[in-house]
Order: sequence, then C-alpha cells, then structure tokens
Amino acid sequence: MDMEDITPIPAAIVDEVYMKSGLSVLSKASIREMGKLVNEIEARSGKKFIHMEMGVPGLPATKIGVDAEIKALSEGVASIYPNIEGIPQVKKEASRFVKLMMDVDISPQGCVPTVGSMQGGLAAFMTAGFRDKKKDTILFIDPGFPVQKQQLSLLGIPYKTFDVYRFRGDKLKDKLESYLKDDNIAAIVYSSPNNPSWICLTDKELKIIGEKATEHDLIVIEDLAYFGMDFRKDYSVPGEPPFQPTVAKYTDNYLLMISASKIFSYAGQRIAFVAISDTLYHRKYPDLKLRFSSDEFGHYLVYGALYGISSGTSHSAQYALAAMLKSVNDGDFNFVDPIKEYGEKAKIMKRLFLENGFEIVYDKDEDLPLADGFYFTIAYPGMLSDELLKEFLYYGISAISLSITGSENKQGLRACVSFVQREELPVLEERLKIFAQNHPR
Repeated sequence: MDMEDITPIPAAIVDEVYMKSGLSVLSKASIREMGKLVNEIEARSGKKFIHMEMGVPGLPATKIGVDAEIKALSEGVASIYPNIEGIPQVKKEASRFVKLMMDVDISPQGCVPTVGSMQGGLAAFMTAGFRDKKKDTILFIDPGFPVQKQQLSLLGIPYKTFDVYRFRGDKLKDKLESYLKDDNIAAIVYSSPNNPSWICLTDKELKIIGEKATEHDLIVIEDLAYFGMDFRKDYSVPGEPPFQPTVAKYTDNYLLMISASKIFSYAGQRIAFVAISDTLYHRKYPDLKLRFSSDEFGHYLVYGALYGISSGTSHSAQYALAAMLKSVNDGDFNFVDPIKEYGEKAKIMKRLFLENGFEIVYDKDEDLPLADGFYFTIAYPGMLSDELLKEFLYYGISAISLSITGSENKQGLRACVSFVQREELPVLEERLKIFAQNHPR
C-alpha cells in the first residue's frame, strides 16, 4: 500500500520538503530547525501539525505585566537607559518573591533582571567559568536545555555531562564525586522541573548537590524556568509551605535563574532575573581581575558580564516583571492556577500515547511517578529517535530528539504540551491510532 494512502500528510510532500531541508539526521536537528521544517510541510500540505517541538507558552501573557509595561512606556521609559543592576521595584519584588515562594533570604542587591534566563545563564557561565583558572569546566546534570552547551562552546569553556536517569537518590552522590574528585569543576548546572524530562530533583538530591558544592567549592547554577510547576504539590501560596525546592537550602554557593517566560507566559518580552546568594555575591576571586577591574563575583557578573553582553535589560519589561512579582507576593495573583492547564493536557496526552503503544522514557522521581507538566518523554519500541521523528512527519506530529539534550536514550523524544490546543487532542488521538495500525508491535 502506498504511503500516500495510509498517512495523514502526503508522503510525497514530506519527502520533498525533507530532502530540500538539508537535515540529513533529524535526531540532531535543533528545536528551531525542526520548527522550520514542520512549518514548510504545513504550508505545502495545507494540513496543520500537532506541534510538540517548541516550548512556547500556549497561554496569554499575564495582563498585570502587559498593563504595567504599557504604563511605563507611556510615561517615557523607552527613551531612558535602565540601570544595569535593575530598577529598584524589580529588585525589591524579586527578593520578596524568593523569600515568600522559596523561603530563601537574598538581598535586593543580588537580584538582577536579565534578558530572559538565556542571558542570565550566559553571564553566570562567564563569571563562574572564569573565576578560578584551576576550575575551568562546567558539569551538567542532564538531560538539559541544549542551547546552554552552545553558549559554553561560544565562550570556549569546556563542559562535562551525565544523564541522571540511572543516578537518582543516593546514587547521585557517588556519580557527582566521580566528576568532582579532580577539583576542576567550576559549576554544576541543572533545571528542576527539568527541560526536557520533567524530572523534579528531590530534597535528598538537592542536599547532595549542595553539600558537594560546599565541599568542592563550586557554584550551583539552578535553572528554575518552570518554577512551581511540579503540580503534585501546591507551591502557589506566598509565605506558606510547601516552598519551591531549591539547592539554596543546602549551600551558599548558588545562583538561581527565574524566568517570566513560562510562569507568566511572558516569553516574548525576554525578562527574567538571577538571584545570587549574599555570600557568593560578595566573594572575591582574584582570577576575575584577569578580565575585569573587580574580583567580586556579583560585581563582575553585573558590570562585567551583563553590561558587556547587553548594556541592560529592557526598561519597560522590568516594570512588567516587578508588577507581576508584586501581585504574587501580595497574594493578589495565583500564578499557578492558569499554568495548571499544562499538567492537565500532559495527563491526557500521555494517556493517548500509552494507549497506542508508546512508552514514557523518564518516568519516575526516585520512587514517585513523574509529575504531569510542560514536557514529557516518549519512545516507540523498536524505533530509534531519528526514525520516529521522520515517521511522525507523515502523521502531522512534531517533536525533538532527546539526544540533543544530553540524554543517553537513543529512542526517546521530547513532547511539549504547551502549544497543543484542547481541540487538537482528538486529532492527535486519531493520528496516533493510524500510526499504531501502521506500526504494529
């Protein structure tokens, strides 16, 4: 039987567009490359894909932020350079947010707005990676966000990585020590909840990381892009437990990255903040003076790295972030309520994949079933990720390979739920049923 007759997207169109794309190995395609390929197939075929490749918020931007930004623009901030350290309002509210939502004390000085967490990460890598010539390598607890490794390549900073799947709980201690024993690791990087696997590191694991950071004098860069989105617990009430889990409870050597992109659906304005521990902010590292006038960690990060990268963060977006954080801090806005939609969709989508022969790759946090959230991971028995990605194109489904995220799994794909609308779920179900019929196990 001709593929043209048995798949939702005409095979001839898929094959032609794919051949012209220059992507010989789909499992190595970046998120943006996969998005471009899928958009071209959509345009040629006239059939809409189920888009699971891009981590784009599928909800409207928080109106509190939009209104505050419009007001700031109308009052003339667009013509004024912002202070590189951030406007006082955003620093104050960021400090309050960390205290109220994490039970962690960080002074406003150490809370600095950035152009998304991407810029915060770049500045953190520059500062942590250059602070000590003997500690020249970054360690990733993977899987993780691929672009962070690209940033290190641009900086010329070497990195190491391991997939945490087989090293959860107590096993993490020995695995970390195997990398730390040579004392050349400058920083440890991870996200929790995790992009792409959606694992959430437990307090036991965070304690292990924190203790190792103190023991080996390294910095933990904790990416909290999906802050409060482990929906198994309610992290929405300011000043009341449970609090967002963090390594900050177990070491002073940390830097937190908190973004507005997902929790406030404010991705387009590229606004986030870094929160540097008070101890780390004021720590002096003589090797920083090889590149800048100051050897103080926080001063270097702000006036050396951030200033050199962008000369500041969007003035109006800072007002937006300050207003959104204040609304959470004051108890006027429950930021978790709207984003619960991601967890609810993930639960449905996981069921559809499982009912049609797929498996979940990253499935547990130690002994607990994985939370439903922004991402989940899938595999189809007998298919490597490259083959599955290609097959998905014929069925109007897009995702990305786990292989570009540092995962050891050769079959797995990352599925993002955010851009999939509720009305598209019956279409996804229909396409998965056809897929299963055409690929019997």
